[in-house]
Amino acid sequence: MNLRQTKISGVVIVESAVFKDHRGAFSRLYCEQELNELIGTRRIVQINHSLTNAKGAVRGMHFQHPPHAEMKLIRCLNGRVWDIAVDLRQDSPTFLQWHAEELSADSPKMMVIPEGCAHGFQVLESESELLYLHTAFYQPSAEAGLRHDDPRLAITWPLPVTDLSVRDRQHALIPQDFFGIKL
Repeated sequence: MNLRQTKISGVVIVESAVFKDHRGAFSRLYCEQELNELIGTRRIVQINHSLTNAKGAVRGMHFQHPPHAEMKLIRCLNGRVWDIAVDLRQDSPTFLQWHAEELSADSPKMMVIPEGCAHGFQVLESESELLYLHTAFYQPSAEAGLRHDDPRLAITWPLPVTDLSVRDRQHALIPQDFFGIKL
């Protein structure tokens, strides 16, 4: 597995080797040993799957407040998505900056999103599926989110946004006195 650090500390792109022959292909989706420098003492405690039907739909931008903050490892199993991490960490040099990466079933890439970052994505192909590995259990009382169109983030979505959940439409804009999440 090849690890590539992005401009946001801890947001890492992991590329798996793909072995192809006449039967098809094989790749490793997760290897604790090879990802040890990223995972450290954390454990993968929950694995989730999402299917998003409509091209242009946006899910996110979601995160959990400490002490339930989580690292997420995101891989696309079907279709294509534009996956985004937003740095919300207090005193981070990249505070409120975002990084996006296209993930697809045809690419061996996975995006690692550390604690203190929000995550979301836009579907670039209908019927796109993501696999999420989490280092913390889902805790409804700790969940929070950002607006996909918050002017402080100025996220440039590749397609017009065609669908948002009721929950994601109700996230407030980031207040001017928001100084980040203290981990």
